[in-house]
Amino acid sequence: MDLQAFFEPIPSEILQEEYGHNAFFHHIHCHDETFPDLKGIQIAIIGIEEYRGTGDDTLKNSLASSTAIRKKLYALKKGQGNYSLADLGNIKLGENLQETRSLISSIGELMIKTQVLPIFIGGSHDLDVGQFKAYQHMKKLVSLLTVDAKMDMEDAGNPHDLHSQEVVLHEPNYMFNYCHLAYQSFLTDPELVTTLEKLYFDHIRLGQLRDNFKETEPLIRNADLLSFDICSINSSDAPGAIGAQPFGLSAEEACQICWFAGTNEKLSSIGIYGYHVDLDDHRQKTAAIIATMVWYFIEGFHQRKDSLSFKSSDYIKYTVSLDSKPSILHFYKSKLSGKWWLEIPRNKGEKYNRDSIIPCSYQDYQTAQKGEIPERWVNAQLKLY
Repeated sequence: MDLQAFFEPIPSEILQEEYGHNAFFHHIHCHDETFPDLKGIQIAIIGIEEYRGTGDDTLKNSLASSTAIRKKLYALKKGQGNYSLADLGNIKLGENLQETRSLISSIGELMIKTQVLPIFIGGSHDLDVGQFKAYQHMKKLVSLLTVDAKMDMEDAGNPHDLHSQEVVLHEPNYMFNYCHLAYQSFLTDPELVTTLEKLYFDHIRLGQLRDNFKETEPLIRNADLLSFDICSINSSDAPGAIGAQPFGLSAEEACQICWFAGTNEKLSSIGIYGYHVDLDDHRQKTAAIIATMVWYFIEGFHQRKDSLSFKSSDYIKYTVSLDSKPSILHFYKSKLSGKWWLEIPRNKGEKYNRDSIIPCSYQDYQTAQKGEIPERWVNAQLKLY
């Protein structure tokens, strides 16, 4: 696959700007006259300017939105990691929305198979269908984490309002878990919440997330891919979001989620969707927030410590005996990061591979010590039957 044929070079106006000492721009391979060599690259930034899924003709496809994000990102200072990054430019759009999604899927699949983590920026949130389909040929069950103020599972409307339902109902089914963070009850049909509960999928309201923010970390750590709609950030921080809401995450909380996602060793793609420059303020505040979210994700990525080889000496195994079924639970704690995992038995004859040891928290271990089965273990088991 000739990747260069599917990308527009980064506009020269960005590349010719003067960036300060040790700016992010000086530590990234950019697509200008030549396409970056991906050998040795760990992370690739990919812009998408596709807005046809919103059904809003005023939101034009152009390079302006991704340009605004890149200007803010390139001006940030380099972090602590040894960067091995490329900015591939923007995906050339298809004749229709479906073609663009298919292209995202093909590019994403190639990136993931070659162990290059793609960061998709821009475009409407329904493009995460393409991001999700990048995993369909990998013969493994995957877990999707969505951050959104709404659950986009309406019965009718534009693709922007339906895409999450399309992902959940996709055939063949290779989704192990769907987790929805930061939704707002007054924007969400209670029947959708009930449906997620029947499927044993995770959902955390904005208020619940704030009550115990650290307990969301295992949910984020369980994801193979993250789909982030910036309408989940309050409009005073992110006025440039499509469908901006007056209530929502703060910019700091959004960056914290991206940091957690970056440190997740199993996460292999991220998409930050829902921004259009025409909706932003004159200082392009929302573009600056997205750029900072990307920066924190990359910093988190370079803080990955755990090998996920649980038989190695890097992990301490804890066994808890219970008076009920199961009679024994196995926990693992990393000596390097202090994170916890919980073992879930495999079923014979499973069609797809899946992780048998899932992220958990110290609180889950304490629950087991009290003789109670952690809810996380129960939900993981129920998904398999």
